[in-house]
Amino acid sequence: MSPRPSSSQTLAPFRPIESEKLAAAVIRQIEGLILRGVLRPGDRLPPERDLAERLGVSRPSLREAIADLSSRGLLESRAGSGVYVDAALGQGFAPALIALFASHETALDDHVAFRRDLEGLAAARAARAGSETDLALIDAVFGKMEAAAAKGDAEAEARLDADFHMAIAEASHNAVMLHVMRATLGLLREAVARNRAVMFRQRTTGGALLDQHRAINAAIQSRDAEGARGAMEGHLDYVRGRLRDQREAAAHEAVARARLAQEEAGR
Repeated sequence: MSPRPSSSQTLAPFRPIESEKLAAAVIRQIEGLILRGVLRPGDRLPPERDLAERLGVSRPSLREAIADLSSRGLLESRAGSGVYVDAALGQGFAPALIALFASHETALDDHVAFRRDLEGLAAARAARAGSETDLALIDAVFGKMEAAAAKGDAEAEARLDADFHMAIAEASHNAVMLHVMRATLGLLREAVARNRAVMFRQRTTGGALLDQHRAINAAIQSRDAEGARGAMEGHLDYVRGRLRDQREAAAHEAVARARLAQEEAGR
């Protein structure tokens, strides 16, 4: 007769490993990559076979995970193209609302004020908590800004301006801060391009803005958290001030034109 198993063997807490446990692990990993901003809205996942091999799971387990994530709006499957991080995750503001903000000066002023508070904190956190790779990425984006400025490519410089601010938010390693910034990315790009166009009507030069970004980058690279925060807040205070100056100049011009018209009518 076979020996009777002891009570400890009989009660040993072993249970069959179920495939959904592997799927859950895949779900948690992909969720984490999206949450931390490693996978961005619109990013394409590797092909199914490659991804299953990288994760060390079966393709059925991977399909189950993708189906779950897709049902919750985190991934989307495109016929004949593959699986992507849902682009809607990066659209915090509808295009119509972005256009509405852009057409109302008080809303633009509110946006700069909001950015000052949020990005000041982000710059301090990036200096303090950013990895060496984070700082290298910020520095690389700034280098591209300098190159675009040297070429006189205003469109590329405006795009890189927004990318620079976004890279700092990513380096903050605060998931909420990152996704708030990402949700307003469309508004950020629209506002940066418009703000630059408005400021350049005055005596503001591209060199002044580039110097401010240089100061922000230098403080972050030296891990001077308070210096980075001060440089970021100073930069956005400058932007806000120049926009207000432009509004005031436009109002004065309107009054001057009205006086001129009145003068000419009285002749």
